[in-house]
Amino acid sequence: MQTDTYRHRGQRRALVAELRRKGIHDERVLAAMEHVPRHLFFEPGFREHAYQDKAFPIGEGQTISQPYTVAYQTQLLNVQPTDRVLEIGTGSGYQCSVLLALTGQVYSIEYNRVLFERTQRLMARMHAPAHLFCGDGSLGLPDYAPYDKILVTAGSPTLPRPLLRQLRVGGALVIPVGDASSQRMVRVVRESEESFAREDFEVFRFVPLLGEAGWQK
Repeated sequence: MQTDTYRHRGQRRALVAELRRKGIHDERVLAAMEHVPRHLFFEPGFREHAYQDKAFPIGEGQTISQPYTVAYQTQLLNVQPTDRVLEIGTGSGYQCSVLLALTGQVYSIEYNRVLFERTQRLMARMHAPAHLFCGDGSLGLPDYAPYDKILVTAGSPTLPRPLLRQLRVGGALVIPVGDASSQRMVRVVRESEESFAREDFEVFRFVPLLGEAGWQK
């Protein structure tokens, strides 16, 4: 595996400065973005793209998310050091690694088995202590619930009820909700066993959340 060089660290500092100019203000999130070596999630021939603020294809019809999008979602989630976090859509493992820089309790589920196996190997080589699973992320991981925070990295047509049920009271779900062309970022806080508060934020475009409580394949 390629090492993390002084040049890479300088590129991350420049990327973090760009994210700050674009409105990311949570210093813990910015520190996590500066800590995680994004180039390690790219094939060697494409690593020149790693520190540009853009999404990039990773195969299987999926992308590694734009750094701004990762920072934006993570900032909305407001992860605390003791939080148990569920990520829906492991993908490349980059967002998962950013979450791991904020809390040691990250559970992540990936729908696509090819991506899951590839990322599982990568995260093992990086000694990243996430709990990785392959399955229908729209249904969450009820065996490990409740979660303090849930982050969905794919666009959903609705708020998946299974994920809402797996939130701890006081916990938050951040998820893009909309149609196939665009989704609005939504944060839902569970106020009580039966009560949820919703806030809507900016519009993004994500790959679809596949599964029983998402888009049917």
